[in-house]
Amino acid sequence: MLIHLAKIERLHLLRDFYGKVVITRAVWREVVEEGKDREDARLIKEAVEAGWIAVDSPANEPLVKILERHLHPGEAETIALAVERSALVLLDESEGRRVADIYGLRKTGVVGILLKAKLKGAIPSLKKELDALRHRAGFWISDELYSKALKFAGEE
Repeated sequence: MLIHLAKIERLHLLRDFYGKVVITRAVWREVVEEGKDREDARLIKEAVEAGWIAVDSPANEPLVKILERHLHPGEAETIALAVERSALVLLDESEGRRVADIYGLRKTGVVGILLKAKLKGAIPSLKKELDALRHRAGFWISDELYSKALKFAGEE
């Protein structure tokens, strides 16, 4: 999610809507350290340095290990931390979203963030943003979700 929002120059929406966002160390490694010199990694690193994205780790290592049987480390740590904090979890991967449901977590993804931005007047066109996600950021959105989001936003 962070990478995709950064690629379409909408990372700031997370700060605007939530004030502070917490990512896990595994997410930091995946998006910043492995991203190295990419522009999106630089923007995320700058947000951490500015203090509105914080990096933390879940305390419940046994839960992380259980979750890692089915999820990538970033998703496993993110869900474990959200369980500990009873927090909204930001996830796009379908398996991660399914596991978040099992734990009763509230969740949203990049499409949900952009839809919220449209409904709050923070962006003028959801269609333009979804198209940028698809074409500039390489984010896969099903045609069904694309149409539903546009309809909900009053753009279709």
